[in-house]
Amino acid sequence: MGNVPSARIRNVALVGHGGSGKTSLVEALLHCAGAITRPGRVEDGSTVSDFEPEEQKHGISISLALGPFEFGDCRINVIDTPGYADFVNEVEAALSVADLAVVVVSAVEGVEVQTEVAWRLAERRKLPRMIFVNKLDRERADFERVLEQLRNLFGAGIAPLELPIGQEGSFRGVADLLTDTAITYESGRPETGAIPADMEEMEHRVHDALVEGIVVADDDLMERYLDGDVPSAKELESTLAHGVAAASVFPVVCGSATREVAIDRLATFIAEIGPSPLHRPTTLVRAGAELTEVKVDPAGPPLARVFKTISDPYVGRISLLHVLSGTIRPDSVLVNSRTHSEEKLHSLQMLRGKESQPVSEAQAGDIIAVPKLSDVQTGDTLAPKNMPVVVEGHDRATPVLSIAVHPKAKGDEDKLMTALHRLQEEDGALGVRREDETHQTVLSGMGDTHLQIALERLQRKYGVDVDTEPVKVPYRETITGPADAEGKYKKQTGGHGQYGVCNLRIEPLERGSGFEFVDAIVGGAIPRQFIPAVEKGVQDAMGSGGHFGFPVVDVKVTCFDGKYHTVDSSEMSFKMAASLGFREALEKASPVLLEPISRLEVTVPAAYQGDVLGDLNSRRGRVLGTDSGEGDEQIVVALVPTSELGRYATDLRSLTGGRGRFSVSHEKYEVVQPQIAERIMKQVEAERSG
Repeated sequence: MGNVPSARIRNVALVGHGGSGKTSLVEALLHCAGAITRPGRVEDGSTVSDFEPEEQKHGISISLALGPFEFGDCRINVIDTPGYADFVNEVEAALSVADLAVVVVSAVEGVEVQTEVAWRLAERRKLPRMIFVNKLDRERADFERVLEQLRNLFGAGIAPLELPIGQEGSFRGVADLLTDTAITYESGRPETGAIPADMEEMEHRVHDALVEGIVVADDDLMERYLDGDVPSAKELESTLAHGVAAASVFPVVCGSATREVAIDRLATFIAEIGPSPLHRPTTLVRAGAELTEVKVDPAGPPLARVFKTISDPYVGRISLLHVLSGTIRPDSVLVNSRTHSEEKLHSLQMLRGKESQPVSEAQAGDIIAVPKLSDVQTGDTLAPKNMPVVVEGHDRATPVLSIAVHPKAKGDEDKLMTALHRLQEEDGALGVRREDETHQTVLSGMGDTHLQIALERLQRKYGVDVDTEPVKVPYRETITGPADAEGKYKKQTGGHGQYGVCNLRIEPLERGSGFEFVDAIVGGAIPRQFIPAVEKGVQDAMGSGGHFGFPVVDVKVTCFDGKYHTVDSSEMSFKMAASLGFREALEKASPVLLEPISRLEVTVPAAYQGDVLGDLNSRRGRVLGTDSGEGDEQIVVALVPTSELGRYATDLRSLTGGRGRFSVSHEKYEVVQPQIAERIMKQVEAERSG
């Protein structure tokens, strides 16, 4: 591919629900432009953008993929995105670099959940949008029904530019509402002719409504139109392009990706009315505490952001860069604003699926791949040496479902952690942490499918086989009353023995206070040098598990008396005495079980609010309040025991048809009621024995 100026670049993200045909549309666009000799099929695993073995196995896209092609004098950088809810982070990454979102909707299924999600994400960015109604050649395809759905959901800006000619199996072309002509594909090539007689009246009616909707945006054009002067198709297209760039008009075009009907027209519309990177708002960058603006200017300082990292088994790490300013060439040296180290961009590549080819430069707005950068991660900013700025990246989705993993092979613990962190570099929606309290390695993701595919990649890429188990809830315990006890440790085995006695008083503290130790020894009952050993013995006993087997918290311990032996006493003896004394006092102090409580914020359409509230009640949740969100959405805030939220991501998706989302954070620990504590302990004992 040759060098293309910023004005002729089109960065386009294909978004929409899974199964709407985005990947097939990429194939059709590439084939239409002559970039590939024959289109691949999702069913055969032969498409350009679904090249990962897991994608081919499951028949779904799981990460964004690039499919650039030249069309006329433009380069269209198409980004194929997943349509499955578990991989929404990839959609957000694609939208962060796109200048136009093409929302792909199936003419059979209509507007589905992830279509709405993708639209909402693009709307928040005020990103220009176009809609492609796909699969018009399928049974039960209904363009008018889909168009009505689009208008009801997304408002008056929906503007159809085409109407389908023929239905289902007889679908053969489109009526162009801007030019009042028909384009049919019965011979495989586009042929222009008159509008069929049976749809002439409807076409003229929709054409007039479209023209009126377009001229409203231009006062001069509107005045001429009212005077009876009909604007030309070129004038209408120019005015339409301004509406698209302003994200106030959302053109609707249609076709069939698998039969390649009207695909050339989609590419033409993207090239002619799609915004270039030069229409992109200025980029906000942070320099210290200040925010400044950077224009999309090929002559400006070279600035780029890493929006995706790919781990290739042969090449290694490949960084996908969005050039925000300036012109980058091979061997350019930029500074990573995170590490402050210099990075030499030895090779610039244009990536199409898994294939790459070198390019000699990349101007502002372009998307390139750079292999083998030394210490670069997704989200990093690469800037000139004298310009230490950070570009704000897209918000990463927070993982909502977790499992515990451990290697099948003994001794693979280090190998597992290294592999998990490598996976996390490539997929920012994965979370990895080590829970010291429960001694588990926890892998978190966006759902069951996301986690399943992560484990498959773990085995394929890094050769690590794992077993999984539920994440253990970090219960704790405390006391509800005061108690005294004497701890005595005496051992005589010949020679020096062990001798230590300490008298302890324990009292409850306020929730969340932790641990307080008071040295109340007077008269040298325990020598000063042994007091730290007493405190350490108490802490060890608290950490190793109390009455219920969980760490003890929120306790004040006072050491008020004791005895020692001039020869046999030692740090060890007082540490053991303190541990024994604490355990005895604990049993007298009415110990209780504590469970973690999470703060849950659930956002759902109003129609599902009652179902969500009922479900939270069944989980022992306490609703703190509700508030209005975007549109008709409601935000429910509740405190819910953490143990009740293990599968909440999956359950909420089922409860709301995929329209609910939530965030969760640890709030506090609370005492568990005795009957519930008994039930919890039975579950815990079953897990321990299992």
